[in-house]
Amino acid sequence: MSVAAENLVKKYIEGVEDVLKELKLKISPGEASVKYSAVVQVLDLAKRYYEDSVHYLESKRDYLTSLTCIVYSEGLLDALRFLGLVDFRWRFEK
Repeated sequence: MSVAAENLVKKYIEGVEDVLKELKLKISPGEASVKYSAVVQVLDLAKRYYEDSVHYLESKRDYLTSLTCIVYSEGLLDALRFLGLVDFRWRFEK
């Protein structure tokens, strides 16, 4: 079971890592509809959850916590995209 969990976590981590590298903000600091600082804060949280996931996978071998972190990161990124605030595509969409 731990091999399957490890492989799943690695797949999610690679996907989020790709998105974080290519993601483009679709909002500028002066836009009034949504605070730019709030979008940047959510993006920072997504990056931190990604980093936590890598830490739990590599340093702790805690696959379930790692998976939880990376899925949360993915959800935050998707939320920003669904709101039209960032632009990216997941690997499976390319």
